[in-house]
Amino acid sequence: MKNLTILSTVLITILLVGCNGKPKSELGHNENENVTEKSGSENDELGEEGHKGKDGVVEITIQQAETIGLETKPLVQRTLGNNIKVTGTLELFPQDRANISPFIGGNVKSINVIEGDKVNKGQVLAYLEHPDIISMQQEFLEKSDELVFLKQDFERKQTLYDKGVSSGREFQMAQSKFKTTKSSVNALKSKLRLLGFNPGKIAKGQIFSAVPISSPIGGYVDEVLISLGDYVAPQTKMFRVSDNSKIHLDLKVYEKDISRVKLEQQIYFTVASHPNNLLKAKVHSIGKTFETDAKALHVHADIDNKDGDLLPGMYVEGRIVEGEKQGYAVPEEAIIKDGMQAFVFILDVDSEKEESKMKFKKIPVSTGITDLGFVEINLPSDVKKDVLIVTRGAYILSSEMIKGELDHGH
Repeated sequence: MKNLTILSTVLITILLVGCNGKPKSELGHNENENVTEKSGSENDELGEEGHKGKDGVVEITIQQAETIGLETKPLVQRTLGNNIKVTGTLELFPQDRANISPFIGGNVKSINVIEGDKVNKGQVLAYLEHPDIISMQQEFLEKSDELVFLKQDFERKQTLYDKGVSSGREFQMAQSKFKTTKSSVNALKSKLRLLGFNPGKIAKGQIFSAVPISSPIGGYVDEVLISLGDYVAPQTKMFRVSDNSKIHLDLKVYEKDISRVKLEQQIYFTVASHPNNLLKAKVHSIGKTFETDAKALHVHADIDNKDGDLLPGMYVEGRIVEGEKQGYAVPEEAIIKDGMQAFVFILDVDSEKEESKMKFKKIPVSTGITDLGFVEINLPSDVKKDVLIVTRGAYILSSEMIKGELDHGH
């Protein structure tokens, strides 16, 4: 009985070894099937047709390139410089902005402009009417007529005095009245000119019933603060006009950067309403007084605003350029970092011959100045300058290359 038990155990062991001893080729076949199924189910960012290359090359189809929004552009030279980052606003100098108010009170008879209208220097914006306006012209006429009589009386008594016929007292009284009235007439004449009247026409008997309110500068109407029939007291603001063609940059430069700012330096800037439009300016003047809180100086810069697109108060982000030079540059998003080394992808010209596929090579580059979203690069000596650089989608290509290397490693 004991011998039978030992024999049974040996037979079972032989059977188990036989089952596990299948040919390696058969097992390998089954394992490969499983790997294939697993690989086919993986989710790839470039799709199932993408080929993650090795040796620094990524291959994708044209359709995949369109899907990820990949863009290539020629390598071009740009003007680059070390930059001083600044912020500020668009402002007008005091002489380029006018708050318009009357010298005399009156009721609004007419308004000739609306906000946004372009006006010329001296253009009439509105008319005011009031009885005092007529009374002033009447007084000027009366004083002018009286002056003619007093002048004649003064000259006659001066002649009699010189001959010793008239007393000195009569001559002095005539002289005093003539000079006093002449001063009054001249004062009224100046007032009428300030009000926009022509004293010569009034002297001929022409009376004006309303005062013209004119613009002292050319520009655009920013504000209209009156309505028809309103009584406007003297020195009350009626309009505001701005000459936006003379707008300038008012920038803040902090203490650590002040020594780097010089007159006539080039400035590149953008405004929120035109974020993709790079505008230019030049340093016009540098302030001499620090702001208390921010420890910054104001730097003013001239700009060209003939089209009037730039408006006072707009927020500005810019860079004052220091030490400009020409160099090859690419957008910042074209640069791929791997540790301390920078790379770009270039289109493999041989792949252009293929109808449906594109190959991109990962090329190491050295970087220099970063200026307004562009980075200066130096390509290896064996790479031509007429290459097409991947300017958008470089990070996706890099990710796919890493995935490809990992898959290849497994």
